[in-house]
Amino acid sequence: MTALTDINYSSVPLRRSILSVPAGNTRALEKVHGLDCDAVIFDLEDSVASEKKGEARDNLRRLFAENPLKDRETIIRINPLETEFGKADMDLVTEVSPDVVLIPKVEHMSQIQAVADILSEAGAPDSLAIWAMIETPKGVLNAPAIAPVDERLQCFVVGLNDLRKETGVLPQPGRAYLVPWLMQIVLVGRAHGVDVIDSVFNDFKDAEAFEAECAQGRAMGFSGKMLIHPAQIEPANRHFGPDPQAVKEAEAVIAAFAKPEALHLNVINLNGRMVERLHLVEAEKLAARARIIAERKKTP
Repeated sequence: MTALTDINYSSVPLRRSILSVPAGNTRALEKVHGLDCDAVIFDLEDSVASEKKGEARDNLRRLFAENPLKDRETIIRINPLETEFGKADMDLVTEVSPDVVLIPKVEHMSQIQAVADILSEAGAPDSLAIWAMIETPKGVLNAPAIAPVDERLQCFVVGLNDLRKETGVLPQPGRAYLVPWLMQIVLVGRAHGVDVIDSVFNDFKDAEAFEAECAQGRAMGFSGKMLIHPAQIEPANRHFGPDPQAVKEAEAVIAAFAKPEALHLNVINLNGRMVERLHLVEAEKLAARARIIAERKKTP
C-alpha cells in the first residue's frame, strides 16, 4: 500500500527485541545469525573480563569481516571512553562500522558529544548512530539535556541493574517504585524523537514473569526490550510487535485517506469514528512495521 505522507517508512525502525551477546563468547556470536531478534548488542563492557577485552575486539573484527549479520541492527557496546579500553573500542567501531555504538552509563551530554566527535573525525558515515544507556540516577535526571545533544543519538536503553544498585530499590514484580523514573525516560525520549528500549529481565527461566514485564513495558510506551537470552526473543517480539487487529485498523485508516474525496481533508468519518490525519502517520508506521516483519519471515 502506498504511503500518503512524506515520511520515509522504509527506514521505520523495528526494535522489539534487542539481544545482548558477550563479544568474548565465540559460540554465542556464531549463533546470532539464526535468531529472530531485531537487533544484536555485541557487548565489550560488563560481560567481558578486563584481560579478555582485546580478544573480544578481535572476535568482532572477524565477525564483521567474514560473516556480518544481515537485516538486523548491529550495535557495539563500548567501555566508557575514560577507561583504558575506551579508545581501542572506538577504533574498532570506526573500523568495522556497525549500525550503532552504545555508550554505557551516560550521565552527561559531554559523553555523547565526545563519541560523536570521534566518529566525525574518523569520517564515519552519518548513518552510524549513537545509543545511550540510561542506568544511573544522574542519567535519569539529566536525560532531558542528553536527548537533544547530537543528531546521531537515536535511542535510550534503560539499565535497571545499576539503577537499582545505586538507589537501593529492590527488584520486585511490577517495578512499582521504578515506574516514575521509567516513564520519565520514555517521556524525554518521545519529546525529542529518541527511541526508548526497556531494561533486561535477569531471570530468563521465569517465562511468566518475563511475559508480564514485556506487557508492562509495551503499555508504558517502550519500543522494545533488551534481552539476555534467546528464549526471550519470541515473547518480546510478540508483545512489542504490531497487534493483528491494530494492523487491520491501520490499513483501514490508510485506505480511507487514500480515497479521492479525502485528499484535502484533515478529519474523516471512518465507520462512525472521527479520524484525524495525524492518525494516518501512526497507521502508516504500524503498517510499515508489519510489512518488515512479514518480509523477514519470507526470507529463508
